[in-house]
Amino acid sequence: MSAPLAPEPAETRELAGREALADSAVPVRFEVVGTDPDAAVRDLAGIYSGKQWLSRRTEGEFSYRYTAVGDSDVSMRRSTMNGFLRGASAPSDDLVMSWLTAGSGTPDTLRDRVPLRVGQPMLFPAHRDVVFVATDYDQQLVHLDRGFVREVAAERFDVGTLEMRFDHLRPADALAVRRWRDSLGALARALREGGTGSLVWNEAKRHTVDAFLQVVPPQLDQLPAELLHPRQAKLRAVVEHIHAHADDPITITDLARVAGLSVRSVQESFRRTFGLSPLAYLRQVRLDRVHEELLVRDSRTVSVGQVATRWGFAHLGRFSAAYAERFGEYPKQTLRR
Repeated sequence: MSAPLAPEPAETRELAGREALADSAVPVRFEVVGTDPDAAVRDLAGIYSGKQWLSRRTEGEFSYRYTAVGDSDVSMRRSTMNGFLRGASAPSDDLVMSWLTAGSGTPDTLRDRVPLRVGQPMLFPAHRDVVFVATDYDQQLVHLDRGFVREVAAERFDVGTLEMRFDHLRPADALAVRRWRDSLGALARALREGGTGSLVWNEAKRHTVDAFLQVVPPQLDQLPAELLHPRQAKLRAVVEHIHAHADDPITITDLARVAGLSVRSVQESFRRTFGLSPLAYLRQVRLDRVHEELLVRDSRTVSVGQVATRWGFAHLGRFSAAYAERFGEYPKQTLRR
């Protein structure tokens, strides 16, 4: 009888797991290029499942080019246009970091209206519908698969089953941005030297995601302990929906649909478990989001009113009172810390 095999070292198992992950990723490599605005709309809107896109000439000869290399976990992209582009894009499974090297652009003209700054990376608000504009631009982009980001994040954060949110307006730390740029240089070298099927590429793309998580750390919502019991599965689904979509319009009817229950049953479940109505719970979550944002924003570039409005608070007097009751200080005090 042969001797039993010795346990495989943990390092070897981890390496094999990463190689299997690399094998599961699909290579990405394509380019579209042209000199016609209608062709630009067809090509670029097709990449992003866009709708109501418009492109037109500005000064000089119209041209566009879009290239992508990498794999379905991480891909590096460049989009250039001598012309104007506007369109709507639907929510995406990718997290997209972008920055301009020339020109101008605003990722979300309907809600945030924060323009891209040359050389400054910004997370695209790909978690919801947006309408963007860009003119005579040269834009760099990195697409990161959400599932892959979650896997890497689990190595650094206590993610568990928590919903990961990313604040696309969070000011970036200068050191973190430098690390991000360094990681992209290493990623490009790994692609040239080994290709997407190599171990060096697989390691480089994990380092890139790690650098991304330093620029835009995930925000994790700790759900109430009352929801952990299996009998609370339907209510948990509703609460998870609220946390994941707190920046979207939400009605009681929406929540009942998520739970597969009647409106009255949802209301009774919230009152029994939390002592609150569903909409009161939603207001608390939104107050928490305002608090998180005010803690990291600069009072020289944003006002309390702008942040409150973004999270659905139209009456600033009532908002300030509710905020003070929840956090023991007024929102202006939080912003000025």
